[in-house]
Amino acid sequence: MTRKPRKTPAGNEDRDGARRGRLKIGDDWNAITIIALSQSNPLKAVAEFVENAIDARARHVTITRGREHGMHYLKIADDGEGVPRDAEGAPDFRYVATHICDSLKRRLKAQGAGGIQGEFGIGLLSFWTVGEELLMASGGADGRVYQMHMRRNDPGFAVSSRRSLIEHRGTELKIRPLLPGIRHFSGEKIQWYLAAELRDRIRSSGVRITVADHQARREYRVEPREFSGRLLHELPGAGTERGEVYLELYLNDADAANRVGLFRHGTRVLESIAELDEFASSPWSSGCLQGLVDVPFLTLTPGTRAGIVRDEAYADFVETMRPVGEALAELIAAQERAAEELASREMLRSIQKAFREALLALPAEEYDWYDVGARDKRGERPIAQGAPIEAGAEGDEAQAPQQKEFFEFAGPLHSVQIAPASCVVPVASSRRLRALARDRSRRTVESGVVYAWSVTEGAGTLDRMEGEYVEYRAPDEPCLARLRVDAQQGEIACSAEALITVTDTIERETRGAGGARQGLPDYTFERAPGELWRSRYDAEKNVIVVNNAHRDFVYASRAKALKLRYIARLYAKEIVLKSFPGAPAEQLLERLLELALYTEENLR
Repeated sequence: MTRKPRKTPAGNEDRDGARRGRLKIGDDWNAITIIALSQSNPLKAVAEFVENAIDARARHVTITRGREHGMHYLKIADDGEGVPRDAEGAPDFRYVATHICDSLKRRLKAQGAGGIQGEFGIGLLSFWTVGEELLMASGGADGRVYQMHMRRNDPGFAVSSRRSLIEHRGTELKIRPLLPGIRHFSGEKIQWYLAAELRDRIRSSGVRITVADHQARREYRVEPREFSGRLLHELPGAGTERGEVYLELYLNDADAANRVGLFRHGTRVLESIAELDEFASSPWSSGCLQGLVDVPFLTLTPGTRAGIVRDEAYADFVETMRPVGEALAELIAAQERAAEELASREMLRSIQKAFREALLALPAEEYDWYDVGARDKRGERPIAQGAPIEAGAEGDEAQAPQQKEFFEFAGPLHSVQIAPASCVVPVASSRRLRALARDRSRRTVESGVVYAWSVTEGAGTLDRMEGEYVEYRAPDEPCLARLRVDAQQGEIACSAEALITVTDTIERETRGAGGARQGLPDYTFERAPGELWRSRYDAEKNVIVVNNAHRDFVYASRAKALKLRYIARLYAKEIVLKSFPGAPAEQLLERLLELALYTEENLR
């Protein structure tokens, strides 16, 4: 015999005996309390009040922060359509207060109304996270002003009329007193938050929002936030059957402050899209992008309106953004390569300039493979070693003078240098030296400078005591001599010294045979992980190849200054190896220390 399903108070049983029923709220007031306190960000609550004004087609919204009768308050007034009226023409506050979670805006949107954002019917309750009581005023058809009064943690509400000398348009919200924890919210902070939170809603609606901070005595205009960087146009389309994803992305230099916001219908949902697990990697978290991604079909969590439901709409959004992420990653990689090339060029200029200065202070004939005597970019011609120079001769008289640009003319005397500043001279032989006078920008001062030379320490003599060039005659015994030159231009005076080692044992190194002398080399990178070489010289291309996968390079790349010094030391190593082929290891190390010392002094 078949038993019939038995009915129970909880509902009817179906054929398999399962009990069926409908969910219902057991404690209405507890549910309202949970909803009212679900908004964790008070500024988000202020943004919702402003959005209500925009939904009511307001053209002007004024937010006032002030203090009266010892209480801090926040007031939001607009000139919109106001609260919908009841059959008697009065604002229907009773409907607003008794239809929580049953928004009239949702019905209007279902009927095809556009430009409306609200849909949950719980925005008004967020005043609980701002202050203790809410006064909401709106005009009626009879010209009178009606006001609804609600208190935090109080299930009741009251509607009354209030006096008004002029006709009231729109809606006015006043929250007082503010909670102790948010009294520090300044008008400027409210301005910046709304400019980012409601950026597109402000732009599309044309509403004018003003923040009047009576306590700071300042007034602010809320302007939609403008992004910086290069606007990216050629990105893959991001559309689904549910709708189009609007992308407004800007490429910037890497900075942790750069973020891409997630929006829905012009209102920000998340400050950074990288907060979502699916977008928590490059390019979205690279710090190279600013802008927004507006997804109109996302489902938001009603309580905070700062969360997303991971439903099928969200899955479609993630999938359609994959090609966009790949294209952005390629653009960022290209920008990083360009930035690295620019930094490399700047670093190369710094290193070559430092080596030019160092080789002016060192004997050029000992490092002559790099053609130190060649004319540099400033048009300066260093000493041609071994060539006789008449007293006072510049050596350029045979060449036709070239027209100088304005910036090439030297300023007043700033410093003087002896070239070379350190050298080794055999006993009973001579060495020619030059005084280089320079202005503050290190341009050569060619006229109006008087030089006075002297031997301040050790033995030896000079062929003359004045002029730009002098010849030092070494004594017959080894010693360490110190030379000094004093330069004067009008009332400006400066001096420099040079050290000369007089020795009876000169180390002779065999120079590389053949090949034209070349200028200072460039450098390039080659990735060779696992290999121990740090750098090597390509003689054919006159390039120093740096292993950028070596552990030392990786360590040095943590800071720009450290990387600069590391590459400069690799330069010094390659120059010493090329300039002194076949020299013993001890001599190479001595030369390396010498060149590094004079180079790092000029490294910037």
